[in-house]
Amino acid sequence: MSIAKFGRSALATLLAGAMMVGAASAETLRLSHNTGDATTWHKGAEKFGELLAEKTGGEIDVRVFPNAQLSGGDQMRQAEMVGRGALDLVVTSAINVTPLVPEMAVFSLPYLYSSYEQVDATTQGAPGQMLADILLEKGIVVLAWGENGFREVTNNIRPIRTPEDMQGLNMRVAGPMYIDVMNALGANPQQMQWGETMTALQQGVVDGQENPIGAVIIPQQVYEVQKYLTAWHYSYDPVFLGISRAKWDSYDADTQAHIRDAAQEAMAYQRQITRESTASGIEFLREKGMEVYEPTAEELEAFRAATKPAFDTWAAKVGEELVTAFQDAISAAN
Repeated sequence: MSIAKFGRSALATLLAGAMMVGAASAETLRLSHNTGDATTWHKGAEKFGELLAEKTGGEIDVRVFPNAQLSGGDQMRQAEMVGRGALDLVVTSAINVTPLVPEMAVFSLPYLYSSYEQVDATTQGAPGQMLADILLEKGIVVLAWGENGFREVTNNIRPIRTPEDMQGLNMRVAGPMYIDVMNALGANPQQMQWGETMTALQQGVVDGQENPIGAVIIPQQVYEVQKYLTAWHYSYDPVFLGISRAKWDSYDADTQAHIRDAAQEAMAYQRQITRESTASGIEFLREKGMEVYEPTAEELEAFRAATKPAFDTWAAKVGEELVTAFQDAISAAN
């Protein structure tokens, strides 16, 4: 073998060895989220992984687990597991964290918001930081806020045009606050994991459910098992990307900056695609055969009045200071 050939061969071997060492030394973080792999939650999580690998030169890899796989399908447990370091990362919605942090229900108080501008004034402003500070005490570092969206109601029994139309319906709900909201409307709420919901709808175990159009109803194909949708915008639900505080504290300042930057970019992307899907969603669902009803301002006011007892109950649980901070930010956004 010539010296030149030997040199090239040795160099190739050294490079291959270096790549193998690099791959072996890359840290893999596990990220859990609630929904399926077709949702904007999953797309946002994957975007975060791509960006973080890019920003760290491949030193940190993110493996995404949909459908709350790492918590045995229990979407409520994910945040608690991150808080104690059993999971590295989570994308979950505020309402799913209320068993651990009741204050998170403030985002979803019925008819608190009426526009995305109002939402962004809280999630991207001081009110969102107030919640991030509370979550930090539970061992969770909020890296960025994303979007689940305004929650709409679907069912297989009848169109929902008035509060009275909700009476007697068996409704799947995601968390404790929505139980009180449904009770106020005369429905029969059943708290259920999302992984069980589609089967329950198909089998008639529940009549309906409530979820955002762009983030859940379309990508999870709820329209295949539900006939009626009312766009009542009754509650907003953000998502957040969080990391275990123990894991976060193990990194130097530069790595922390890379992680936060990747999270902020990924969740901005996730909010964008969620809102785009929501904007075109009503027409899409009609094309798929759903009967969609869009209430008038007067009809929405009737729903607001009917759900006021649930608002007051949960505002008291959240705390006056926090509710006032949100209401002030919303008023300023107007």
